[in-house]
Amino acid sequence: MKVYALVGKSGTGKSYHAMSLCRERNIEGIIDDGLFIVGSGILAGISAKRQDTKIGAIKTALFTDDGHRKSVMDKIAEAAPASILILGTSDEMVKKIADRLCLPDIGSIVSIESITTERQRENAIRQRNEMGKHVIPVPTFQIKTDFSGYFVDPLRMFRGKGKGVKGGFAEKSVVRPTFSYMGRYMISESVISDIVECVAAGRRGSLAVTRVMTENAGSGLKITIVVLIRYGARIFDAAKAFQEQVAAQVSHMTAFNIDSVDIEVRGLK
Repeated sequence: MKVYALVGKSGTGKSYHAMSLCRERNIEGIIDDGLFIVGSGILAGISAKRQDTKIGAIKTALFTDDGHRKSVMDKIAEAAPASILILGTSDEMVKKIADRLCLPDIGSIVSIESITTERQRENAIRQRNEMGKHVIPVPTFQIKTDFSGYFVDPLRMFRGKGKGVKGGFAEKSVVRPTFSYMGRYMISESVISDIVECVAAGRRGSLAVTRVMTENAGSGLKITIVVLIRYGARIFDAAKAFQEQVAAQVSHMTAFNIDSVDIEVRGLK
């Protein structure tokens, strides 16, 4: 296995540019902030960006937890990539990661300065410092469950056609971790109820909401809604359409992954 490393100060755009570097050098896997990524999928690991503190994030990125380290090592052995790219803030850090994961010696260390302009790095640092934005080099659907309740946005990056490069889009994800803020990001249950009521109001009187119950299951939000359906309406169709609208709106407005939306029809109106 060939091992490469991409090194640069925190917030200078390593995760953003990692996929491009992998395409240019035909590198199959990435180790980034505690995750083992192959192609556009996370195969193993825990994201450092899920940690509540910067110290916790650093520990996760360095695989200090033996259970975390072993799960990633086992998956690397199973996937057996011909090459892998390790991301880190210094030569010492990437060497520690390679050692913790029992990977071969790093054959080539690439600095972020060698593949980006000063303006690109300054922009990346500004996005990190002013808006708390962190990039994970996988599509949003891959991480939405793990980052339920965080701000998560897709980032689609067009890659042009050229020698050895396929044209098309490469999707990354932007997250704003807990440690980027002063305090925790929380949403009151009454906010969820208000969103549900607004969706119901847009149904032009086809149903009325009598109660909304929510439960944060960690991996996502479970919502139970008790409704009355207008007499003469197709009950199943009305409930299903309302269910889909609620799931879409709550997910869009709160960044919570929606584990389930259950509609209980208690009567007619």
